[in-house]
Amino acid sequence: MVLVRDARIDDLPELLAVYNQAVENTPATFDLEPQTLEQRREWFDQHSREYPLLVAEADGRVLGYACLSRYRAKPACGKTVESPVYIAAEHQRQGVGTTLMNALLQCPADLGYHCVLAGVVCGNSGSARLHEWLGFEHVGCLREVGYKFGTWHDVHWYELFLH
Repeated sequence: MVLVRDARIDDLPELLAVYNQAVENTPATFDLEPQTLEQRREWFDQHSREYPLLVAEADGRVLGYACLSRYRAKPACGKTVESPVYIAAEHQRQGVGTTLMNALLQCPADLGYHCVLAGVVCGNSGSARLHEWLGFEHVGCLREVGYKFGTWHDVHWYELFLH
């Protein structure tokens, strides 16, 4: 049984492991080097009631996480957020991402957000299908905006309006 809850500081080593697995093995993030615990602590500290960070847990282990993050620092973009989601490799395609995102998407409207965005690297068909299933609309593609693993990667953008 998967439990979704707010992340706690003691989850940080497992959150780091999930993220670094993506850094080292996929183009899903454009970080090129694994993050340190201190770097992820700074990231963790940016999340709050306004920008929730949720984890999926089973048997006391973190399976993945999803969060709301600021889209842009400009004041006019204050009602728009991004929604990254990362699932441990061994738990992908088991419904963990769907469970997390369903819980996460309960938060934005309550917080007064208008729009949720998701950037999905080309080739990540599981994430694209997840966002489409959740009602996100594909709104465009930024071509060759990230260079990783010796190749250029496109990012497809998905958008969900809350009101």
